Amino acid sequence: MEITEVRVFLKEEERLRAYVTVTFDNAFVVRNMKIVKVNDKLIVSMPSRKMKDGSHKDIAHPINAETRQKIEKAIMDAYEKELKNPHPVKPREVKSEYPAKEE
Repeated sequence: MEITEVRVFLKEEERLRAYVTVTFDNAFVVRNMKIVKVNDKLIVSMPSRKMKDGSHKDIAHPINAETRQKIEKAIMDAYEKELKNPHPVKPREVKSEYPAKEE
C-alpha cells in the first residue's frame, strides 16, 4: 500500500490544527483525519463517528503499528510543509436557486 497524496487544510483553532485527506495507491481516499494539539503535542486523529453514548469510534484506522507510523509520518511531513508554504484558500462560488431580491 502506497500513500500517493496527502492534502492538508490548515485551521486556526485552539485544538484543531488541520484536516487531512490521504490517498492510497491513487485508488482509495480517507478524509477527515485531523491534526490536533493535545497537551502541547500534535497528534493525528483518525476519522471517527460520535456514538449514542457520547463516545467516539474510529471509522477507518491502521491495524498495525508500522502502518500507523507510516501514515502519521506522511501526514506530519505534509503538515510541516504546508505551514512553511500555505496554499491560498480559493473562495467557492455559491449559486442560489432563488433570484436576488430587487430593492
